[in-house]
Amino acid sequence: MEELRPGEAERLVFGHTGRSPLFQNLLLLLWTLLSCGLGVTAQGPGEWTPWGSWTRCSSSCGRGVSVRSRHCIRFPGEELCWGDSHEYRLCQLPDCPPEAMPFRDLQCALYNGRPVLGTQKTYQWVPFHGAPNQCDLNCLAEGHAFYHSFGRVLDGTPCSPGAQGLCVAGRCLKAGCDGVLGSGVLEDRCGLCGGANDSCLFVQRVFRDAGAFAGYWNVTLIPVGARHIRVAQRSRNHLALMGGDGRYVLNGNWAVSPPGTYEAAGTHVVYTRASGPEETLQAAGPTSQDLLLQVLLQEPNPGVQFEFWLPQERYGPFQAQAQALGWPLRQPQPREVEPQSPESPAGPARVPTLAPDPCPPCPDTRGRAHRLLHYCGSDFVFQAHVLGRHRQAQETRYEVRILLIYKNRSPLRTREYVWAPGHCPCPPLAPHQEYLLAAQRLVSPDGTRDRLLLPHAGYARPWSPAEDSRARLAAQRCPV
Repeated sequence: MEELRPGEAERLVFGHTGRSPLFQNLLLLLWTLLSCGLGVTAQGPGEWTPWGSWTRCSSSCGRGVSVRSRHCIRFPGEELCWGDSHEYRLCQLPDCPPEAMPFRDLQCALYNGRPVLGTQKTYQWVPFHGAPNQCDLNCLAEGHAFYHSFGRVLDGTPCSPGAQGLCVAGRCLKAGCDGVLGSGVLEDRCGLCGGANDSCLFVQRVFRDAGAFAGYWNVTLIPVGARHIRVAQRSRNHLALMGGDGRYVLNGNWAVSPPGTYEAAGTHVVYTRASGPEETLQAAGPTSQDLLLQVLLQEPNPGVQFEFWLPQERYGPFQAQAQALGWPLRQPQPREVEPQSPESPAGPARVPTLAPDPCPPCPDTRGRAHRLLHYCGSDFVFQAHVLGRHRQAQETRYEVRILLIYKNRSPLRTREYVWAPGHCPCPPLAPHQEYLLAAQRLVSPDGTRDRLLLPHAGYARPWSPAEDSRARLAAQRCPV
């Protein structure tokens, strides 16, 4: 006959555990008779009863512990149950009032005026923290040079002033992220308690663009939800951080901020700058809004190292945004709807046919000298896809999508308006084509208009790999 394990016999007879003591005794008797009759040898550990309820918190204010227990049921010949019979968790109540006596002080004070040490002498006792076991109730006799141990402190007593650990059954334990004391469970890099770092991705790169001018250069977008952010660079340059509202958190507006801790995007950013050339930024996260990391170049860039962990669902949008570093930092420019002719009936959208341009030919703007002049003297150089064109009385407005940034003196959005003077701008840009553009930033005296201006006979070439190489070569020859 095939042997049955104790747990299997119990399930066959009763269907489940947790019966009353009378049923458990009957079960034990039945199993004993069955074992003797069938010659079964018990193997393995016993079985635990279900966990009981959590007790009330050991403290009436501040931090304390709550405990629950279970019991081991084992049959003759079985081993002890594997695991602990008691489990302790941290409970957090409202802070104690300032005048409240600390828990350890209160326990020592219980022995005030009571005879100890086999004599009739009495003492006033205060906590003593210099003894080897910090979870013993070690109390110093006031006015005397000795202390006495009165056994263990009560569960939930802080191990030492200001410490995170609490004493439980004579041991100093810290709570894991699950709240259970002594569990040792930690948050993973994604912020999940006990996770395995499989719900987020690690972003680690080095920004090596040498830069063609002294000023601010975009390094990377740090998206919402980023954790464990770390940035480092070793040079006379300076790291800069800008919030989603366009305001600098540190090292903005050509002013160097002191080392310290700064609040940004719902987290604390620790900025360090040693006596040497090394700078670091660190933040635990998670960030509650986008941040833009920049570097203020004063000398050629040896490399800016950055890393952070990002939720998987945010990695794709981050990749798309990071390519152009386009996000709303500059003054918003609302998109306008093209006016429709009142006589055109409502119906399916039709693609309009463009009439031939009556504009005269533009002057020749080719040549290395022209490229170098406009590249070095412009505020922005970027690759753009022209989405549309709108002609007004004295100017032409192009709506473009930024694809790649070569140079920028202030942040660019994913979509921008580029303005050109005149009804017939030179050179003209055709919709649905890609160009390499050099533009100026034009801000009105009252600050109400912030535009990208494409100068007449400026630098606007159809983008190609060869034109890309020429632009990068021009960047290396611009005076700093």
